[in-house]
Amino acid sequence: MASTGVPVCRQCRREGTKLYLKGYRCYGKKCPFSRPEAPFPPGQHGRGRPSKLSDYGQQLREKQKLRRIYGLREKQFRLYVREAERRRGVTGENLLQLLEMRLDNVVFRLGFAASRLQARQFVSHGHIRVNGRKVHIPSYQLRPGDRVDVVEESRKMQPLQDAMKAAGTGTVPPWLKLDAAAYAGEVLSAPQRDEINTDVQEALIVEFYSR
Repeated sequence: MASTGVPVCRQCRREGTKLYLKGYRCYGKKCPFSRPEAPFPPGQHGRGRPSKLSDYGQQLREKQKLRRIYGLREKQFRLYVREAERRRGVTGENLLQLLEMRLDNVVFRLGFAASRLQARQFVSHGHIRVNGRKVHIPSYQLRPGDRVDVVEESRKMQPLQDAMKAAGTGTVPPWLKLDAAAYAGEVLSAPQRDEINTDVQEALIVEFYSR
C-alpha cells in the first residue's frame, strides 16, 4: 500500500467513516475510531462547525475515500480512472472492477491477509504465486481463470495463519473460489457491482475526473 505519510487512523477520521485499513483491529475495541474525538476530522479545527460540502467537495471526498481504501497514490489512481474510461461499459463499475482484480486485493479477499496493506507486503516479499509462478507486483491485474496460492515455505507464517483463522471461509466473495486446505484460490469471473462491498459512490468519482 502506498505510503502517504498520514497515520492510518487519521485517514478514517478525515473521511468520517471506518476504512478498515488495519484489518481485524478495526473491528475491536482498540480501534481509535471509537474514541470520543474520532467523529471529528483531525487537526486543530476539527471540532469546528462542519460546513456543508459543495458538489465538488462531495466528489473529492468520495475520490479520496476510494483511493485510501485501496492504498493508491493520486497518479496511480488517475491511471485506473483513465483505463476505466477507455473500456466499454459503465466507467464507475469498470474502475471498481480494476481495483478489485489487483493481486493484493484478491489476496486480501481470499482471507490470506488481514488487510490490503498486509496483502501488499506478502506479494512484495514473494509469498504469493499466480498460476504457479511467483509474482512480486501488488498491482498485477488478474483475469478469470487465474489461480492464486501461497508458496509452501510461507504457509506456516503466523500472520497468514491468524488472518485465515479470523476470516474463515464465509467472507469470500462469489467471484472467487477458495481452497483453504491448499492455501489457494481461483478467480471465477470479473466482479459485478453488487458483488463488491466497497461503500463508495463511484459516479461522483467519475464526475470529479470529467470536469
